[in-house]
Amino acid sequence: MHVPFAALFFFAILTLWVPGYWPVSVFQAGMFALAAVAVWRARLSPPAFVWPLVPLSFAVLWGLFQWLGGSTACVIDTKLALLRWATFLSVFLVGISLFREDAVRRWFRSAIVWFAFLVAALASVQTFTSHGKVFWFFDTPYTDYIMGPILSRNHYAAFIEAVLPIALYLALRRERDSLLYSGMAAVMYASVIASASRAGTVLATAEVVLVPLLVWGMRRAPGRSVAAALLRMGILFAVFTAVVGWEAVWSRFWVPDPLAVRHELAVSSLHMAAAHPWLGTGLGTWSTVYPHYAIIDVGVFANQAHNDWLQWTAEGGFPFGIMLATLFIWSLRPAFRSIWGLGVVAVFLHAIVDYPFSRPALGSWPILILSLLACTAAEGRDPEAEGAGAAPVI
Repeated sequence: MHVPFAALFFFAILTLWVPGYWPVSVFQAGMFALAAVAVWRARLSPPAFVWPLVPLSFAVLWGLFQWLGGSTACVIDTKLALLRWATFLSVFLVGISLFREDAVRRWFRSAIVWFAFLVAALASVQTFTSHGKVFWFFDTPYTDYIMGPILSRNHYAAFIEAVLPIALYLALRRERDSLLYSGMAAVMYASVIASASRAGTVLATAEVVLVPLLVWGMRRAPGRSVAAALLRMGILFAVFTAVVGWEAVWSRFWVPDPLAVRHELAVSSLHMAAAHPWLGTGLGTWSTVYPHYAIIDVGVFANQAHNDWLQWTAEGGFPFGIMLATLFIWSLRPAFRSIWGLGVVAVFLHAIVDYPFSRPALGSWPILILSLLACTAAEGRDPEAEGAGAAPVI
């Protein structure tokens, strides 16, 4: 079942540019079907309970309560949001069912690293040569910074953030394949630079710095091996970053107001949450309700709050926001203890200034890493250790 599970994730990313809703429907229907199979199989050998099941299930039940109780400003929007949260729950259920086997976890991590590397290589070339066309053939409303199949530079950066720590960890832990994984990590990092995403650049750079420090500090690899890997990585990162160039993202860091519009949207979201503190306006209804609380006219349709945390609280009330905060808090310990799971933390932090969880296909990636972390934490051993003497994870 892990092969169709991976295939659905790859399909979802490769079709993110499609303007129609059918790729989302295919992805969601596939996830619901796999989740049904996983639940059926789990009746004989249920996986261990892990906390993320609570906030993810709560999100689905909360949306149902808002819809059936008539406490949503737009029923259609809430139904779509409900499907999105049901997709996230399904991804987690399938993940904790599949990833109980160490071999499956290793295969899946390797598969998503290779996929992210190939997308990053394609995206880096495409953004400089395609003139706004996806895969050089398909027209889009945009003219630059189309990163492979992903139209938003920030969404692209969030996708790479989720996977990059795995490549970095493998480069440091697998001495035999260190050059290969160092090159893959360098291509991924350079592609974030090429996207000119400011938050993505900061978070990806933090991952590049933090992963080696944690590997060395937690003694996951000999100091000599870490030093050799850092030398290889440093050279490759410098070369690939020089190829794509720092100029575009560097200039964006020096704009007069880097949070232009986002600040006003955040204030409006806070007013919205304060006006509906317990039940919220209804999941998915931010864009419908926003005009009533707008403090500026941005001149275009405001589709998202550009802050998932505030949008969750405005749409679901403070109970909903607090429950999702526990999901992030839970992720911190296994993410830092595993090291390769730090991408989850990065995407949640990116959600402070953007909306990576607004798309089922994109938001499912950190949930996927969460399910890997949950199974690794339950096992209590380092999944990347080869042979006997594996270092404990928790």
